[in-house]
Amino acid sequence: REAFFFTLAVAVGLTPELLPLIVTTNLVKGALQMARAQVIVKHLPAIQNLGAIDVLCTDKTGTLTENQVTLVRHLDAGGRPSARVLHLAYLNSAHQTGLKNLLDQAILDQAEQHHPAWRTVRPPYHKLDELPFDFVRRRMSVIVQQESEPPQLICKGALEEIAPICWGVEQQGEVVPLTEVVQARIERQGKLLQDEGLRVIALASKRLSYLHTQYTLEDEQDLIFAGFLGFLDPPKASAKATLEALSQQGVTVKVLTGDHEGITAWICEEVGLDPSRLLLAHEIDGMDDEELAEIAEQTVLFARVNPLHKVRILQALKRNGHTVGYLGDGINDAAALREADVGVSVDTAVDIAKASADVILLHKDLQVLAQGILEGRKVFGNIIKYVKMAASSNFGNALSVLLASAFLPFLPMLSLQLLVQNLLYDVSQLTLPWDHLDGEFLARPRQWDARSLARFMLCFGPLSSLFDLTTFAVLWFVFRANVPAAQSLFQSGWFVEGLLSQTLIVHLLRTQKIPFLQSRASLPVIFLTGSLMLVGLILPFTSAGRVIGLRALPWSYFPWLLMTLLTYCVLTQFVKTRYLRRFRSWL
Repeated sequence: REAFFFTLAVAVGLTPELLPLIVTTNLVKGALQMARAQVIVKHLPAIQNLGAIDVLCTDKTGTLTENQVTLVRHLDAGGRPSARVLHLAYLNSAHQTGLKNLLDQAILDQAEQHHPAWRTVRPPYHKLDELPFDFVRRRMSVIVQQESEPPQLICKGALEEIAPICWGVEQQGEVVPLTEVVQARIERQGKLLQDEGLRVIALASKRLSYLHTQYTLEDEQDLIFAGFLGFLDPPKASAKATLEALSQQGVTVKVLTGDHEGITAWICEEVGLDPSRLLLAHEIDGMDDEELAEIAEQTVLFARVNPLHKVRILQALKRNGHTVGYLGDGINDAAALREADVGVSVDTAVDIAKASADVILLHKDLQVLAQGILEGRKVFGNIIKYVKMAASSNFGNALSVLLASAFLPFLPMLSLQLLVQNLLYDVSQLTLPWDHLDGEFLARPRQWDARSLARFMLCFGPLSSLFDLTTFAVLWFVFRANVPAAQSLFQSGWFVEGLLSQTLIVHLLRTQKIPFLQSRASLPVIFLTGSLMLVGLILPFTSAGRVIGLRALPWSYFPWLLMTLLTYCVLTQFVKTRYLRRFRSWL
């Protein structure tokens, strides 16, 4: 019966019973800390993944830019300011029933600010139909009619999508054919606007000869090019410093956008990203998955991409072994948010983006996300601390018990004593979620590595067993606790040494530096571990200790105990140094 309960106690000693509690406490504490930093976590496990991110993919609008779009140019095809172009844009945006974006709102604000009378033009114009925007066409059209005039189709979209569906161009009130020379002049004008850092949208229109019962994409042909709209969304003042901070944290930022490469490259250059490492959507279409995985590794800017391109890029990066985060807030980001290891959106995003994300930012800013990444690394670090401490200490303790059992004429420790010792040691680690982490650990992404746990346990577990065996020798030869009548002395001496050495493990293994001198645990950790070491020293002298089979230790035992613990600390620090030199990583 004693052997049976002793076996159960050893099994309990090998098990990190508090693992669910420690992990959950870490995650909940991390979620609360991140909430204070304006980062809301929808799924707790995403906290650890957030800390493991080493590649962050993001759109530029609102993250690299101020997200305050202003219409600053409305020009005809020749580059001259044109009220007619603004009026066409106003009719298009005012009658659009789909989701209005920042560009539409900028058009409405600019037009109504400078032409307040235009607010009354909506009733005279009767909307007949609408061809909504999609990410393949990258344009949208409305069909309106004023009184007895023929219907008018007004189309706006990316310049490279509008020009191919035009047959003519409006120049100073006249329509001339859109020849190659004229088209080249239009493209140069668009390039000049993009070089100024403006996002360029083109406008075209045509009169329809008769009413349709239903309008289709076939009507969106043979248009007359009207002009350009130039929008300014300046880079954030904090973006460059934030990107540098993310780089120092080991996070590479890649920009995935449906916008033209010109304006995106200008924004990237302003915030310190290399715009020369560029990949366009049509180039992605010509690559297989292996080619894309190779090219994506070196590419910083992906332009003119649609939702399917974004998913392929994320998949390619994940195949390369990266933990990928994606930050987006639009309908076109939903698939990428689900594909990423961590999908990040903002509270102002469309519903489907928020539903697809794991993490919601209360402020669309990379600086907020950078703070969330650090919190994620803290959570992961404190979890892995407990796992490695518990695994190595429990393994060493169980190894000592089994070795001693093979040679002693009595049980080295009663099952109840083992359980009490294990309980006190586990309680000493309850404050680990509030512990500090070394700057070296937080400086780069971390991922779970089972091999690291195995070698950590096999290295430091037997080390603690070595000093248990030293304590056995002292009790056996110095204090003559080598007969069954003296087993309570042996068990008490080892109970105290085992508990104190296991509790010291918390300080010795929580950092790769020298504990107390180069790296000090947080006050909650110091207080709780110190209190439990004091409990362990006093317990053999109390009635509670006698209940579990302990007895008062002779005072002459404590110098031996102090010498054993000091030697244990010095040797553990030496082994840590060798371990770091060999494996170049700690937690």
